[in-house]
Amino acid sequence: MADLTDRQAAAWTSYQRMRVRLSGVLGRELAHATGLSEADFDVLVAVHERPDDTVRALSLRCGLEWEKSRLSHQLRRMEQRGLITRETCEEDSRGSVVRLTERGRELACEAKRHYDDAVRRYVMDSLTPEQVAALAEIADTLLDRIQVTHK
Repeated sequence: MADLTDRQAAAWTSYQRMRVRLSGVLGRELAHATGLSEADFDVLVAVHERPDDTVRALSLRCGLEWEKSRLSHQLRRMEQRGLITRETCEEDSRGSVVRLTERGRELACEAKRHYDDAVRRYVMDSLTPEQVAALAEIADTLLDRIQVTHK
């Protein structure tokens, strides 16, 4: 297999630097504004997007693409902080249902506003509409490739 061209290597390096810096600044701003980690945010928003702010743990794990143990530890910590509750699933007693508490719902909404504002400031306001369309197309193309390759 051939090495990357200089242009490809430079593009990849820039992408990696941007990804790390952007993730860091978004995570720091989220934590400063709400006290939530990125993992907290991911779980709260994923559950809040479901009807009745409720989701089966298995569906949540698959949607987040997390390992079972990672989700279990994260949910335990969030439950201890009063952000979610876990209940036995009526359809399958081996599974559990994750439900937002009132505090979790409030924080999910607050965090989403802060996160969206930061994404707008750091990304969307910096790009032209054509660049936003290209970003979406590139992301979708790569996600499709990864999906096909790792089935």
